[in-house]
Amino acid sequence: MSLFAIILLILLGLLLLLIEFAVIPGVTIAGIGGFLMLGASVYIAFDQYGTLAGFITLAIVLILAPVMIYYFFKSRAGKKMVLNAKIDGNVGAIKQEKIKVGDVGKTIGRLAPMGKVRINNETVEAQSTGLLIDQNTEIKVIKILSNKIIVEPVN
Repeated sequence: MSLFAIILLILLGLLLLLIEFAVIPGVTIAGIGGFLMLGASVYIAFDQYGTLAGFITLAIVLILAPVMIYYFFKSRAGKKMVLNAKIDGNVGAIKQEKIKVGDVGKTIGRLAPMGKVRINNETVEAQSTGLLIDQNTEIKVIKILSNKIIVEPVN
C-alpha cells in the first residue's frame, strides 16, 4: 500500500505543480500542495523502505519535476502561454545637430516638471529645472542629456 501511496503522491504533486505553472501563476495552494506532496512521498519512501529507496524517490522527484515542466512549455499548449514578442524599440536620442544649448523655444503644454516643447520646429519632451512652466511660455535650453532636454523660462 505504501508504494502505491508514494507513486500517487508523486503524480498528484507533479500535477499540482503543473497547474501552478500553467493555470494559476504565483504562489498558491496548488504550488504549496504540490511541493508538500512531493516532500511527503520522499519522506514516506525514507520511512517505509529505507535510505536507498528514499534517495531513489528523491532523484525521481528532482528529475521528473523540471523535465515535466520543460516539456510542457515546449509542447503546443505550453507555447500558447509563452510570450514570443520581440521588443526592438529604443529610446529616441536627442539630435544634437537640431537642438543645442542656448536655443529658445516655446512650451506646447504645461511643464510640471515635464512636458512637450517646440524648439527649432522640433517637438520634443523636456524637463524644467523644477519650476512649473505654463503653456506658451518662452523657454531656453540649458542642458542636453542623451535623451532629455532641460529647460528654464526666459526672463
